[in-house]
Amino acid sequence: MNITYRIVQHDGGWAYQLGDSYSETFPSHAAALASASAAAREQRVPDRTSWIEYEDASGQWITERADGRDRPDAVVED
Repeated sequence: MNITYRIVQHDGGWAYQLGDSYSETFPSHAAALASASAAAREQRVPDRTSWIEYEDASGQWITERADGRDRPDAVVED
């Protein structure tokens, strides 16, 4: 799986965007870029395998095993 953080202008400043979600607003492009780079590094860190629950778009609850070693390739697009 690949995820891409994009640096964008947002709410009078700069933010990073992943899909339809935005980070907090930063006063500068450099600050948003630094924060996005840190978030991308954290995505690559393995975690422990565990069971997770979440609600899908239709309102159904899903339970699945999340492999803590199955980390995405995260990049920052400036």
